[in-house]
Amino acid sequence: MSHSLRFGLIGTGWIGRFHAESLVSRVPGAALVAVADPNLEAAQSLGAPRAYADPAELIADPAIDAVAISSPAATHTDLVVAAVQAGKHVFCEKPMALTLDDADRAIHAAETAGVALQVGFNRRFATDFAAAHAAIVAGDIGTPQLLRSLTRDPGISAEVAARVKPWTIFNETLIHDFDTLCWLNPGARVTEVYAQAAALIHPQFAEAGFLDTSVVQLRFDNGAFGTAEASFQAVYGYDVRGEVFGSNGVLLAGREPAKAGRLNTELFHDAYVAQFAHFVDSITAGATPSVTGYDARVALEIALAAAESVRTGAPVALAEAARV
Repeated sequence: MSHSLRFGLIGTGWIGRFHAESLVSRVPGAALVAVADPNLEAAQSLGAPRAYADPAELIADPAIDAVAISSPAATHTDLVVAAVQAGKHVFCEKPMALTLDDADRAIHAAETAGVALQVGFNRRFATDFAAAHAAIVAGDIGTPQLLRSLTRDPGISAEVAARVKPWTIFNETLIHDFDTLCWLNPGARVTEVYAQAAALIHPQFAEAGFLDTSVVQLRFDNGAFGTAEASFQAVYGYDVRGEVFGSNGVLLAGREPAKAGRLNTELFHDAYVAQFAHFVDSITAGATPSVTGYDARVALEIALAAAESVRTGAPVALAEAARV
């Protein structure tokens, strides 16, 4: 590709704005040429040459090579499908879909169109997590036996909690941890999920399906056990960590919790940028990105099983566990 990869961005929330800044000034070989958001003024505020209120107009823009999707989760699959069918490469924030059928629809559409589809599991691009993964692949700690991943957000107000949709803690928060645990146990698949969750921070919204605290236990087909943990309120600041205990040692990542008030984009600033650099490099080289739609499907399957486990109070066997 002789020119910069020309991006159109859909969605101008906090992560969309950060991605826009990255595409403008932090990612070599990328250019932000258009932004779409139902709030046209917000789209215009990011300074791209063109702004649209309708994402369909952005997707149809012939000057765009790739689309970055950072709109609300429920819109992701339809936007992925529309963009890849228009011949655009797609970077989609997690979750790529909210049902397995939609995940399959997005994957199939991208494969049929022959374009790149990468999903925003940014922890894979954080230096410490990437180093842990490389060491595990190299066999430095032997066979993974106990794995742990946690996400603790710095706080959620009652006003925001009242608008959070049921199962968000699995579909949009712990889905990062599910992907991390699978990535740090290469070649293994989750066969069983057992989850517990409650509204401990804002219990007044529990009857509406709001959950803000959860622990999820995973069983892998190589015998390993994994634990994913989340809270929406760590008073000391944003906190993301991982640990893999193996037959010959242990590896840690993200050991220093962020200072109070620090945001996700500060803690993972370099990782957010690196994932887009990888996306651009993959397209330029004609290679498949390392974080695929199938990876997104694997994490989603665990998230859906976690929700089912909370509903039933019992472990859930994954129907797809034997799938190659």
